[in-house]
Amino acid sequence: MSRFVLYNAPQSTCSQRVRYALHAKGMAFEEHKLDLFSGDQLKPEYLAINPNGVVPALMDDGQPVLDSAVILEYLEDIAPDVSPLRPTTPVEVAEMRAMMRFIDEVPTPAIRTPSYNLAFLPHFQAMSDEAFQALCDSKPLRREFLMRMGKTGFSEADMAEAMGRLRRGIERMSLWLKESGGPWLMGAQLSLVDIAVMPVIVRMDDINLGHVWDDHPEIGDWLDRIRDTTPFAQTYYHGALLTEKYPHLAEIRAAKAI
Repeated sequence: MSRFVLYNAPQSTCSQRVRYALHAKGMAFEEHKLDLFSGDQLKPEYLAINPNGVVPALMDDGQPVLDSAVILEYLEDIAPDVSPLRPTTPVEVAEMRAMMRFIDEVPTPAIRTPSYNLAFLPHFQAMSDEAFQALCDSKPLRREFLMRMGKTGFSEADMAEAMGRLRRGIERMSLWLKESGGPWLMGAQLSLVDIAVMPVIVRMDDINLGHVWDDHPEIGDWLDRIRDTTPFAQTYYHGALLTEKYPHLAEIRAAKAI
C-alpha cells in the first residue's frame, strides 16, 4: 500500500493542483477518484476523513492533510529537496504565500461561476427542488454558493463579477511575469504559485474563455510552457477536462475554432 493516498476528482481544479505537485516531486500515490455528482464526497467514510465534504484530501500514512493550498506546502515541508517548488529565503517564501493568497481569493473562486453555468447546471436542473435543497444543505463550504446559483444558474451580474475577477487574475499574472523576468511567475524556477493558478487558466481555456488574455500573449506562452512539463500530462489524464466530459462544451469549442 502506498504511503500517500489521494482522494480527489478528475475535473476538480483543487485536485489538479495536488496531482501535479505529487507528480512533479515524483511521489507515488494511490488515487481514489470520487464522483462528486453521485455524492461520494458526502458519504460517511469520506466525511470521516474530510468533514468539509470537498476534495482533495491527502492521506499520509493514514493521517489526513486537507485543503489543496495546505497540501502543496505540506509536500514541500516533507520533501523540500526533491524537485523544490518553494523559494529558500524567508522574504521570497513570504512573497510566494502572498501571491498564492491572491490566487485563492480572486481567480480561483471566480472560475467556479462560469464552470457551473456552462458545464454543471444541467445536472442541477434535473434535480427536484427538495433534492437540490438537500444537496445545498449537505455542503458546509459550498452551501451559500449553490443557493445563490439555484436551479436557474448564476445571474448576468454574477457572471460579470466573476469575469472581472478572472481578468484581474490575468492582469496580475502578467505583472508577475514581467517583474520576475519569467519564464515562470517567480522567475527561472517553476513554483507553487504556478501550480496554484494552473487549473484556473487551463479551465478558462477549456471552457472557451481564453480570449480573456488576448491582450496578454505572455499568458498563452506560460500556458504552453506548463503544458509541456512532464507532470501536466500525468495530471490531466483523459476525463480531467470538462470538454472531455460534457460534449456540448466540446462542440462550442470546436465551432469557435472554425
